[in-house]
Amino acid sequence: MNQHIKFTAAALIISLAALPACRREVGPREAVAELRDADGGVVGVAILQEVDDGVRISVSGTNLPPGPRGFHIHETGECTPPTFESAGPHLNPTDAGHGLADPKGPHAGDLPNLVVAADGTVEVTVVASGATLADTGEWSLVAGDGTALVIHAEADDQISDPSGGAGDRIACGVIRRR
Repeated sequence: MNQHIKFTAAALIISLAALPACRREVGPREAVAELRDADGGVVGVAILQEVDDGVRISVSGTNLPPGPRGFHIHETGECTPPTFESAGPHLNPTDAGHGLADPKGPHAGDLPNLVVAADGTVEVTVVASGATLADTGEWSLVAGDGTALVIHAEADDQISDPSGGAGDRIACGVIRRR
């Protein structure tokens, strides 16, 4: 009987010890977008993770033109080169004005400009406030056909509607659940 109790207690301890590991494996909702240029070359990757106030987007890029670049979430999960117009307009479920500086904005897809270094690299983390990685909902970046991240040729002035004068779309990546 003592052997059975010892075995049962040991099994219970092992089972309980495994619980935190299981929780870590489930973790928060995550997604990824591989950013490609008009020629189809990979110029970056974005890792997206749901956090308390939205979705954290960590971008690592190379071979991009130096300087500030508009960076947005577009409403359609499609990136047909060379113009990436297939990504549609910015994600805007509330019909808000454009730009982080717009009193009637921002769109859900409005993000701060990326600043690409002189060597063509960028490493930045931003938060898309209110966005989710839920399976459903108009603020979800992965629901239905999903959404896309787009890097533009120019800086976004953060107030001009509809796109802040950010110019052509030079890189695009469909956001996919990880």
